[in-house]
Amino acid sequence: MTPKPRFLQAASFAAGLVIGLAIIAGCGADRKETPPAEQSSAALRPFRPFSGDRWIGNAVCYGPHRDGQRPGGPGPSADQLREDLDLMLPHWNLLRVYGATGATPILLEEIRRGELDMKVVLGVWIAPEEHRDPEGTVTGRDTEAAAANRGEVQAAIDLANRYPGLVVAVCVGNETQVSWSAHRSPLDILIGHVRTVRAAVSVPVTVADDFNFWNKPESRELAVEVDFITMHAHPMWNGLQLDGALPWLQEQVKAVQAFHPDRPVILGETGWATSVHDEGEQATLIKGAPGEQEQKTFFAEVRAWAERDRLPVFFFEAFDENWKGGDHPAEVEKHWGVFRADRTPKAAVKRS
Repeated sequence: MTPKPRFLQAASFAAGLVIGLAIIAGCGADRKETPPAEQSSAALRPFRPFSGDRWIGNAVCYGPHRDGQRPGGPGPSADQLREDLDLMLPHWNLLRVYGATGATPILLEEIRRGELDMKVVLGVWIAPEEHRDPEGTVTGRDTEAAAANRGEVQAAIDLANRYPGLVVAVCVGNETQVSWSAHRSPLDILIGHVRTVRAAVSVPVTVADDFNFWNKPESRELAVEVDFITMHAHPMWNGLQLDGALPWLQEQVKAVQAFHPDRPVILGETGWATSVHDEGEQATLIKGAPGEQEQKTFFAEVRAWAERDRLPVFFFEAFDENWKGGDHPAEVEKHWGVFRADRTPKAAVKRS
């Protein structure tokens, strides 16, 4: 399908990581070859979304940046992160973050310090390590991005080992393989990062990408490198009306499960936005009506399905993020949260 506009924001996110991580990682080192991973199903590390004996697979995607904050720029304080955790805890005990630097180390320390009942799937943001011309031809290596990626990888390794029991999995890369991605990465580079992380941590390791990559033959080379598959599927971006959203979502999950029968599959992103701008790709691609009541309905349906089938699902997302998308206030990328950017609840999570 056509690229989702929210991922056109990847360039600014990656640029912030490059600035913040080039010093940490060092710009001169080349990527080292890593040994092949053991790929037998018996060697897989199981993903266990549990708190004690309680299943916590109804989970959430979390971006911490408030108004006036953004990746690579001003970030949230420890007090703001704790406020977010207190807002999320009544609804979820498992969250997913997209990077291992920036606010993430502070977030993990707040969880540990407060002895909070919250587990984390830790992200590793992987930016493109090559320069390309408008036709897509590689014109050179982006050494700063490569250094930033190494910094992300090392930060994730350090955090996963520093917070055992809190970090329950590491997710290397986010939508780097699907054809429409604005931040595609060559598969061999991504696999190298996956192997580096998996060799250095004890928790399961995964990669997140769109269903429309995981249902293709080229995904098999990556699937054998991970302990479980994290797939994204957004009914709104695929032209679904609300009444057909859940059946379509279930169909995509079943298709990926059938395509990769030797790997567990979880749903790493799905959601329903509460606003859509009437211009651009979102106006063309999105057919379902946005709104708080529509989001509430979809949120409840997805949670019931996940609970019934014990399918780990990360709802996208906890809070609106106004740094995303274009300048127009109705821009869809700003409105996926079940809480507004000012931290007031929308209908999906509002207590009556």
